[in-house]
Amino acid sequence: MQLKQLAFKEGEVPQAREGGIPVTEPEPEGTGRSFPPVSDPACQTIIDISSGQGASARVFQTFNWKGDIWGGGSTLASYEDGKAEEAFAKLEQALASCRSFEGEGYGGKFKATVVVEGAPQVGDEAVSFRESIPMGPEYRGDRNEQYIVVRAGNTIAAFTRLNVAGSSSFPSALVNRQVDRLSNAQHP
Repeated sequence: MQLKQLAFKEGEVPQAREGGIPVTEPEPEGTGRSFPPVSDPACQTIIDISSGQGASARVFQTFNWKGDIWGGGSTLASYEDGKAEEAFAKLEQALASCRSFEGEGYGGKFKATVVVEGAPQVGDEAVSFRESIPMGPEYRGDRNEQYIVVRAGNTIAAFTRLNVAGSSSFPSALVNRQVDRLSNAQHP
């Protein structure tokens, strides 16, 4: 419940379409569609931590941007004392070796490439990377998704921004504002 209260509310994100930032909780275990692990265990670690797997609580937001058909999202995950630092250390270790992987998603089988980018100076620790997936001849360009993952105390926030045949970044002002909220909630 606390994570939901810390997420962005309607009207707080001027770039978002109206009705474009609902806060949702994970589906109960075993009710959603699941996919087999990806081909590289280090890359699976990145996927798991970025989506809040293993957290004691997590919520998601989807951002539909004005003037852009490609969306974005955020995951806010809360951990017991010390567990966020452990998870973030695993994420950094996995990013050091994960370069590409094969997997299966809603659109079928795919092959992704992972490229680490410069991390923003926000929170206690942060990383940034892009995942690129070739879309095939029927599309013009690759699926390109940016990830910014930030640890703030006992929370990890992950922000994503999708684009096809281009490159977009999640707005840094929103990342900073969300991370400040998470930090302030832990250290009033």
